[in-house]
Amino acid sequence: MKVFVTGGTGAIGGHAVPALVAAGHEVTALARTSEKAGVLRERGAKPVTVSLFDRDALAEVFAGHDAVVNLASSLPSMSRFLSTKAWEAAERVRTEGSAAVADAALEAGVTRMIQESVCMIYPDRGGEWIREDVPVERYPAALGNLAAEASTNRFTEAGGTGVVLRFGWFYGPGAAHSEQLLGQARLGIGAALGRLDGYVSSIHMTDAASAVVSALKAPAGVYNVVDDEPLTKRDYTAALAAAAGRRQWTRGPGRAALLLGDRLTSLTRSIRVSNAAYREATGWSPRYPSAREGWLATAEALG
Repeated sequence: MKVFVTGGTGAIGGHAVPALVAAGHEVTALARTSEKAGVLRERGAKPVTVSLFDRDALAEVFAGHDAVVNLASSLPSMSRFLSTKAWEAAERVRTEGSAAVADAALEAGVTRMIQESVCMIYPDRGGEWIREDVPVERYPAALGNLAAEASTNRFTEAGGTGVVLRFGWFYGPGAAHSEQLLGQARLGIGAALGRLDGYVSSIHMTDAASAVVSALKAPAGVYNVVDDEPLTKRDYTAALAAAAGRRQWTRGPGRAALLLGDRLTSLTRSIRVSNAAYREATGWSPRYPSAREGWLATAEALG
């Protein structure tokens, strides 16, 4: 297939582009700078410079493609995660950017659109399994992802095949925040947000990329893309410590993080998410069944 990727040099795009190329697809990807264009060429993709917010320009470069994969994002760094202003760029990408991508894809006659989203928009369900039929919550930090999903649903309603992938917590090489977490773990510092018996549903970057490839054959709909075995936050930090090879001498902020309310609610809630629907629809399965195996592989890859 001829596939156009936005966000091709981002955390997940850095893995998804070479995975798509390796699967035999012809990949074109958006590049904002000449440096990023060079990176895309090295990964086997054809770079194109165009604004994510320019519908007409996007429609022109989308023409002739079978699918558009929208992985564009602008997440703030960990040091600015609590800043409301730092999230403005991310929200614009998810709202205005995703709408422009959907409109342009329809105008260009593209038949399939794949949109990145996150499973952290589900409500806290404690230890209950969460499937795609659980209603999501419209808290402030979720609005951008919900807007992106709405644009994809509109694409489907207009006759296309729109696929939304609700990813778990990203971790692995290329995900800056996870590299920072591993660095802290190597100093004996563990990070657990919320209740220690709450669940984390995560996904290794390699498995996220393979899910993107599988989405090229998925029926229209919304799918959870997470590990087979979500871990409690206690077990998740233990898995990170084991990968780092260091005993934790301190761990936090735990329940204290709940005091920050909406600013951290996407990370403090307990979400035990099931990937069963996506496995059944596509035959996809993660290489790393849980963060235990995934963090060990990450630590080895990062050295």
